[in-house]
Amino acid sequence: MADLLLEIFCEEIPARMQAKAEADLGKALGDALTGAGLAFDALETASGPRRLSVHVTGLPVKSADVSEERKGPKVGSPEQAIAGFLKGAGLASIDQAEVRSDPKKGDFYVAMLDKPGRLTADVVAEAVPAIIRSFHWPKSMRWGTGELRWVRPLQRILCVLDGEIVPFKVDGLASGNQTEGHRVHGRGPFTVTGWADYSKQLEGKGHVRLTRDARRDVIARGIADVCAKAGLTWVEDPGLLEEVTGLAEWPVVVLGDMDKEFLDLPPEVITLSMRTHQKYFAVTDKKTGKLAPHFIVVANIGASDGGKQIAAGNARVLSARLSDARFFWEKDKATPLDEMAGKLSTIAFKEELGSLGDKVERVAALARELAEAVGADPDLAERAARLCKADLVSEMVGEFPELQGVMGRYLLRAEYGLYVPSVGASAYVDQVSPPESQIQSQERTEVIIIADAIRDHYKPQGPSDAVPADPVSIAVALADKLDTLVGFWAIDEKPTGSKDPFALRRAALGVVRIMLENRIPIYLRYFIEKHFDVSFKRDYLDVAETIDNLESFFEDRLAVALRDAGGRHDLVDAALSIETGAEGGAIFTRVVQRVEALGTFLDTEDGATLLAGYKRAANILKAEEKKGALPEDLSVDAALIKRGPKEEQALFAALTSVRKAIAAPLKAEDFAGAMGELAKLRSPVDAFFEGVMVNDPDAAVRANRLALLTDVRATLHQVADFSLIEG
Repeated sequence: MADLLLEIFCEEIPARMQAKAEADLGKALGDALTGAGLAFDALETASGPRRLSVHVTGLPVKSADVSEERKGPKVGSPEQAIAGFLKGAGLASIDQAEVRSDPKKGDFYVAMLDKPGRLTADVVAEAVPAIIRSFHWPKSMRWGTGELRWVRPLQRILCVLDGEIVPFKVDGLASGNQTEGHRVHGRGPFTVTGWADYSKQLEGKGHVRLTRDARRDVIARGIADVCAKAGLTWVEDPGLLEEVTGLAEWPVVVLGDMDKEFLDLPPEVITLSMRTHQKYFAVTDKKTGKLAPHFIVVANIGASDGGKQIAAGNARVLSARLSDARFFWEKDKATPLDEMAGKLSTIAFKEELGSLGDKVERVAALARELAEAVGADPDLAERAARLCKADLVSEMVGEFPELQGVMGRYLLRAEYGLYVPSVGASAYVDQVSPPESQIQSQERTEVIIIADAIRDHYKPQGPSDAVPADPVSIAVALADKLDTLVGFWAIDEKPTGSKDPFALRRAALGVVRIMLENRIPIYLRYFIEKHFDVSFKRDYLDVAETIDNLESFFEDRLAVALRDAGGRHDLVDAALSIETGAEGGAIFTRVVQRVEALGTFLDTEDGATLLAGYKRAANILKAEEKKGALPEDLSVDAALIKRGPKEEQALFAALTSVRKAIAAPLKAEDFAGAMGELAKLRSPVDAFFEGVMVNDPDAAVRANRLALLTDVRATLHQVADFSLIEG
């Protein structure tokens, strides 16, 4: 058995592309080998700033010989059919084919094709150039006079099979058995015979950590060590950790010092400057939990002075960046947020939906409408909505778009003296308040609420992001997302398939999460209809149909959210079916209550047995409905019941009692209580099917029993659509 090592060595590969390229190359090579009939034991991959590597073990020296039967046309077929068969099978004459007989189809030709196996080296020499030429990168380039496209110029292709070079060329670059190590510590080149030799030389003299896992582990342990020695805590950033893992072949963690004077900037500005521009990690003081005047940089070189010069050089660069940030911050603070908000009318939101200023006006009106429903002060909700997008015209958000909302919060607090710089500690201190003479206590509280709503109205921006919790923040966040969704539905720009350029699915899921996690029991349709009526009247628009479509979109997002949280899809569908048919539309929190109560009920013996009885009743009714629609006025005749079997009488009595008993818990939205009442039908339903024949010869009796089963179905459907439940 043979081992194959392939390395594609080039100039720096962008960090964000490495992991996928590594997986894609491994899959492409594995598919090419198996497609050629070459089974193997294992395939492992590696990637780094300048290389993609694949190691395949347990390959045969050649693929197996293959015998294949190829069926041809019937004997006596036209000459064209015979000629096509001969050409496809590679036969010189029809005499080289066998004649087979089929009792039904008669005699036909069969070609016996023997294909000799191919040498593995030949397969690899053919496959690798094809893979390289067709390899997909998000962005690629050409260089020199060649036509090959790759992410960066190729420098070497190492390809050895059991120690021997697999010879081929790609755009004039010949394969070989040499690779390069670290540019400074061990460039090489190194001649290798296989994976063991390759990894030993590169990770030794070459100073290259080959795998992403190895580099990530070195970085994480290095950060933990320097933080432990300095009494610091790393501000964990998994995304940045992945990025720096792809930037350094020989990662060395260095702790640097930052000028303390910059700690009077908002902490998010500092951490984002570090992360975005310099790829530094922020740290906090382990004792105070506040941002510390230090940073962590991952270098790609080991320094004889322990990294002091590296740290000093990076500190100078960071100071320059933070000086720019301070300039933006001071300039932004000089402009009141109201004045910034006035400039939003000059910024386009969407051509058919007006400017950002137009959107803010709509959001402010809707936030005021929503305020009472979510327990917020309408005046504060409207005020927060009018300011929520103001920081989009600030210099700081222009430099750091990720800080939209965050900067608006800081700017409003600074405007009212509620941003208190504290050199050597966190720049933002909630507990510190200015003297009463500057701002009254009530006004201070309102400013804090509005400032938090400005920051939080974008939330949640992803599945791991928290939802707003304060009523004013909730009102503004819901208003902002609903306005976007209603607006795009009004201009008929909905998500299609996998395309959602305006993140409308995320907005709808955000609305759902805000309502569920804050237990807000409102009729969403009411606010959608009102917003359409006030803000988006269109002569060409079928408003009812558009609202129905948008409501269905929200219900789909609700179903996704509940399933992602572990809810059974059939129970979600069963609860939603009842809610969507309710007057006023679905209340999402009520759907959750139904799902939870239904799941608990069906886990009991009574629930499981009653479901089985329901299915039996539903099947009987379905069979009857296939024969013709049941009469609309079908109702139970109590007199006929009295003359029937005791089981029929018992079910009628139990059903009458249960229908009355569930009214109160349903009105109180106590679905668990309603399920408890439904459980009382379990035994009577069982006994009915054991002792009563529904299809009685007497047409009147038969119709009466069908009516009784219809009532059973309707009673259960007051809680959930049991027809959608599996089992």
